[in-house]
Amino acid sequence: MPKVRWRLSTRILAITALAVMLAEVLIFVPSVSKFRNDWLTTKIEAVAVAGLASEEVDAGAGSVLGPNQESALLKALDAQLLAINDKDASRLLARAEMVPIPDIQVDLTEQSMVATILGAFDTLLFGGDRTMRVQGAVGDGSLVAEVVMSEKPLRMAMLVYSRNVFFLSLSIALFAAVLVYSAISRYLVRPIMRMTRSMVSFGGNPTDSERIIRPDERGDEIGVAEMELAAMQRRLNETLREQRHLADLGLAVSKINHDLRNILASSQMISDRLATIEDPTVQRFAPLLLRSLDRALHYTQSVLAYGRAVETAPVRREVRLKHLVDDVLGSLTVDPKSEIGLINAVPDDLLAIVDPDQFHRVILNLCRNAAEALAGLAEDPSVVVRKIRVGAELLQPGPGGWGGLLLFVEDTGPGLPEVARENLFKAFRGSARSGGTGLGLPIAAEIVEAHGGEIRLSERDEPGTRFEILLPPKTARREAEAARA
Repeated sequence: MPKVRWRLSTRILAITALAVMLAEVLIFVPSVSKFRNDWLTTKIEAVAVAGLASEEVDAGAGSVLGPNQESALLKALDAQLLAINDKDASRLLARAEMVPIPDIQVDLTEQSMVATILGAFDTLLFGGDRTMRVQGAVGDGSLVAEVVMSEKPLRMAMLVYSRNVFFLSLSIALFAAVLVYSAISRYLVRPIMRMTRSMVSFGGNPTDSERIIRPDERGDEIGVAEMELAAMQRRLNETLREQRHLADLGLAVSKINHDLRNILASSQMISDRLATIEDPTVQRFAPLLLRSLDRALHYTQSVLAYGRAVETAPVRREVRLKHLVDDVLGSLTVDPKSEIGLINAVPDDLLAIVDPDQFHRVILNLCRNAAEALAGLAEDPSVVVRKIRVGAELLQPGPGGWGGLLLFVEDTGPGLPEVARENLFKAFRGSARSGGTGLGLPIAAEIVEAHGGEIRLSERDEPGTRFEILLPPKTARREAEAARA
């Protein structure tokens, strides 16, 4: 299995943690500015409380508090100056001996959200050694308190608050990431890794059916993906096994081909001697026997070619289609007891431009399948008519000439079973009888496609089976038209 540099689960864990941290940062911005504003508001409220507590002191004394009280109050509030403004009258509550000039002016009464955020980051980044003057209204706004103090305590409090928020955010991010990681790892990453291992294992030996993935009973997208992967692997497994079967078939035929040639050569020599006998019956059947022997050797070579998935290109020439069908029906082996009628319904003047040997195979395969289906009904008394009919016709003319040639082979048999219909034209799988190879229709389909046509099973209400071969217009014409040409 290839080495994975960055696991999907690790990426999801990191992305989730970063996403939560980013969300916490967006929350931190307004929260730290609120912390600063609340911290300063608390200072202002403390000043206001101290001012209200000293209202009973004589205003003409020049100071609301004694020196010791002032020092204690300034130390408690960590300030250099405290004052309140009540009804347009300013009162100084406490003042240090040395009050530096304020570097920052903060009015909590008129401060906007943007100014609060900017002020908070200004304190975090640049504060520490500066002096700030803060004032703000208390209660209904009739009392305004003022304090002059160092910015350092505020900055230290904000740094502690930021540290706590950071660790809290980090804990939340890790907790959320672990939860998301666990869920995604269980329901997504592990199934994907399982499918990946199955694909890698199956790729090592696609012909081993034990390596096909077994889908879990899930109704989500992963379950559908596993079922589709299993179906694809099964199709590929069957295809490769069939290809190997075809290769084995080609190898087997190639081994017997040499000996079969010697046997056929001997048979041809005997047939040549039979042809010298002047008996009319012998003179009639000897040429047919010679052609049958030639085709037997040619068919063996064709099976070998099909096993290599190679079919020779057709050598076309003009033939009288009726004579070709007569030759096929004459070489078709039919048991006389089966009482099967062979009908050649091809018009006498119909010419076809095809490879005669290859089309002989096509028609013979279709007729042999029909004869075998009818032979199985020999013992059935309910079947009265047993016949095979081969016909052809030129289709209705269309723009630019004839529409093409329609050649059909039909019988009055029981029809094709459902299994054969589903696997029609598939090698080794479309046989309709026990012991059949299932190669006849695939070979016929390949030959017809090489001629630029198509073969199909005709759907009709009548009993029996009808195969139709459609060839392009250039492959057929009437004898009279050929003479005029």
